[in-house]
Amino acid sequence: MIEKKELLNIASLAKLKLSEEDEEKITKKFNLVLNYARMFDELDLENVEPLVNINNLSNVMREDEPMESYDRETLLANAPEKLYGCIKVSKIIE
Repeated sequence: MIEKKELLNIASLAKLKLSEEDEEKITKKFNLVLNYARMFDELDLENVEPLVNINNLSNVMREDEPMESYDRETLLANAPEKLYGCIKVSKIIE
């Protein structure tokens, strides 16, 4: 079960502000998902090989070819904040 304190920590990391009503709804939904995932604990997976790739393909890549790019103003047009011609992001390391 997820506790309210854990939910508020997750919301803080995601920069979400939740109302009291939202906290209750989300806590219930989180717990439903967690309970559903616990069903895997009941399965016997002793001899089951891990699935790495469902397509049986490896290293399918295209050739790296130089091509025209967008101009800086077009790329920055939808950025919430800009600084020195770059996208400004929040500080994550103190």
